[in-house]
Amino acid sequence: MRPSVIVFDVNETLSDLSPLGARFVEVGASASAAPLWFASVLRDGFALTVVGENPPFAGVARELLLAQLSESVLNRSVEEAAGHVMDGFASLELHADVSSGIEWLHEDGYRLATFSNGSTSVAERLLTAGHIRDRFELLLSVEDAGAWKPSPTAYDYAAKQCGTAPEDIALVAVHPWDVDGARRAGFQSIWVNRSERHFPATFQEPTYTVSGIEQIRELWA
Repeated sequence: MRPSVIVFDVNETLSDLSPLGARFVEVGASASAAPLWFASVLRDGFALTVVGENPPFAGVARELLLAQLSESVLNRSVEEAAGHVMDGFASLELHADVSSGIEWLHEDGYRLATFSNGSTSVAERLLTAGHIRDRFELLLSVEDAGAWKPSPTAYDYAAKQCGTAPEDIALVAVHPWDVDGARRAGFQSIWVNRSERHFPATFQEPTYTVSGIEQIRELWA
């Protein structure tokens, strides 16, 4: 079924996190620390959500950076190094397939929104820098939902903000856990698999799979 609203995850789905490795190297740490750090942020955010907390993404991210970087021999203080990495996270760019894909979906008449475990200010800056901010009707954050994705509370919030039944919304994400959460909440889901990864059988499989944002318009052509 063709959805009326397409909701995009932001971190990694729209933004390219690969430059963060260079930020870690610049402070004296290993480039391989970047994906470990990001995965740890999600882990701790999920854990706090389970016990009823709704922590800000940036706060969790910075605290984990301080802990992780303290184990490396740095060329500056731990606080300065954490600030350097966080500045890089705040200045990421869109994946190459995003801008044209969003333009096509907008032209095809879909309502577009973002829904992130991060703040709306990150999405605002990312989309504005990529010259596609005006293509999005809503920028949503779990900060206002009361719980991080993949809590059912988060997806219920998103559906209410969109004013649409869950089955009329397609959530787009690179994260299998987000795809699974959306499916369990009654959404359609689109898994963006840019690198031919395996989708874990422990999760509910996506409604659709694409290799980039540009392919989404072909799903209901």
